Amino acid sequence: MSEYDGENNILRRDLDFAYRLLKPADASGECLFVLHGSGVDETTMLPLAMRIAPRAVIVAARGRIPQEDGFRWFERITPTRFEQASIHAETAAYAQFATEAARQHGLDLKRATFLGYSNGANVVSSLMLLHPGTVRQAALLRAMPVLDTSPRADLGGSRVLIVAGAADQTYGPFAPALVTLFSQHGAEIDARIVAAGHEVGDADAAIVRQWLAAHIAVA
Repeated sequence: MSEYDGENNILRRDLDFAYRLLKPADASGECLFVLHGSGVDETTMLPLAMRIAPRAVIVAARGRIPQEDGFRWFERITPTRFEQASIHAETAAYAQFATEAARQHGLDLKRATFLGYSNGANVVSSLMLLHPGTVRQAALLRAMPVLDTSPRADLGGSRVLIVAGAADQTYGPFAPALVTLFSQHGAEIDARIVAAGHEVGDADAAIVRQWLAAHIAVA
């Protein structure tokens, strides 16, 4: 991790979300926007992101809603029911953040991959449905549908990887509905199940890495 240390790993506050921008010395041209789960911060996703794409530029933002000792992306009512106004407001704010971060740091959103875990993955899925065109490629780890009403977004040309945990009793049962939702909107779906619970680990990193490599090979 030495290539990411020092000034390359400071918490930046020049945009509406606090974030870290990691640029390896031998950057490949890949770019990952990574979104953490609930009750933590942006640093928790960095090891996974670096295992997936060690030469990618990483933009790791921090959710703005306090939760316990960390943060989340939007307000929740129960573990599987969420405040809709908060989803819409925070998703719109993140869409603007991603656009501004890309412009400020010379990144191409059309070539970026959005990697989200749990609450962060739910932001990415909402972003695709509410602001189509912002996200062209997304890897959603332990995600579920969170919008009470989905707009008629055309997601043709977008790629979505959905990885569910076989023993994830909270989000796992909702994974088929998420696959159906994105399929109905025209996205190209790759759905996987790993032998895990809600946590993510090496199996997820391997799947996402292979999925990205396959796209690069045919691009």
